[in-house]
Amino acid sequence: MGRVSRRAFAVAALSAFTMMPRASAATGRGGGVPDSEMRGVWIASVANRDWPSKSGLTASQQRAELLTHLDTAAENRLNTVFFQVRPTADAMWPSPYEPWSQYLTGTQGKDPGWDPLGTAVEEAHARGLHLHAWFNPYRIAVHADPTRLAASHPARENPHWVVTYGGKLFYNPGLPEVRAFVEDAMLDAVAEYPVDGVHFDDYFYPYPLAGQTFDDDAAYDEHGGDFPDRAAWRRDNIDRLVRETADRVKEVRPGARFGISPFGVWRNAGTDPAGSDTKAGVETYDDLHADTRKWVREGWIDYIVPQLYWNIGFAAADYAKLVPWWAEVARGSSTQLYVGEALYKAGDPAQPAAWQQTGELSRHLTLAGEHAQVRGHVYFAAKDVAADRIGAMARVVADHYVQPAPPPR
Repeated sequence: MGRVSRRAFAVAALSAFTMMPRASAATGRGGGVPDSEMRGVWIASVANRDWPSKSGLTASQQRAELLTHLDTAAENRLNTVFFQVRPTADAMWPSPYEPWSQYLTGTQGKDPGWDPLGTAVEEAHARGLHLHAWFNPYRIAVHADPTRLAASHPARENPHWVVTYGGKLFYNPGLPEVRAFVEDAMLDAVAEYPVDGVHFDDYFYPYPLAGQTFDDDAAYDEHGGDFPDRAAWRRDNIDRLVRETADRVKEVRPGARFGISPFGVWRNAGTDPAGSDTKAGVETYDDLHADTRKWVREGWIDYIVPQLYWNIGFAAADYAKLVPWWAEVARGSSTQLYVGEALYKAGDPAQPAAWQQTGELSRHLTLAGEHAQVRGHVYFAAKDVAADRIGAMARVVADHYVQPAPPPR
């Protein structure tokens, strides 16, 4: 579909929503106002995953690609984009704290000649889309060589902030000065742009690797004395990041919402009776030191999007078992529950047979619709929405997104 027709479609869809009788805008629960429902898509910039498609494109090429992703979201009657603006301790806006992202020009710190975040917010809103700025708090680089960072990079100026682990560089979450810095760096974007939300993904402490140790001994010796063990201290470090970010977002931009998309298993029931009926190899509570269940039940975050990236019937982590578990966690809380969906698996020959079926994702939405706590879905990720290899996204739209729906507020 050409650029003109994409734009025309998006404008027409927005006009149709704003002009239609309010009752008919709903997706089927009835009532006099349209149901708000999360219909989101992640636009990942790390490693040029979704956008830009490669580093070194001209500013006009980067902008055109970004607008195409927004148009595609509108065409599919989605209503929210989660735009990754801080993939590796860098920035997709002119930040006073951190260098321009290498994924723009190929050189970290090089001005791309335009403002991607500013453009994304303006153009998303022009299409009736909400935009949540997506930040990765602690990842510095997907390599282990500090000399490859921009000369002025805060990680080079403060080498004691850095932990090398698994061939990558991370900020140490156990240092209060690190937590304050990453919050300042992220909140700069929230203060400067009218974003609708602030979003973290699943990376807190890094995913565990056999035979490797995340060396935070010095930080633990200095700051961990009040805790029964290192794991409890680490969880408290992440709890503090979440609580403080939530408070600061409300101060800086009161209308913006704050949410997190964690790995989909908090704990297995075999580890904790309160956990899910799963046998996942990773548990966020124990391995990433992220007490995701607590954040929901305490109401610290406005929404949570567990990444339930498994098919119905998958033995180790069954979508049909995890959705009701998360619905029960969210029941009675002030935190809205959306489900992260693995669109990228649809049609991938390396995935189980269920993912070769066009209707697998549509069945996910039907199943989740049986639980009132599930308020929508977010799809990973933008290039997969565009490619739609086996028509899984088109099937979701045909079965569930016949009419536009406003995003949650």
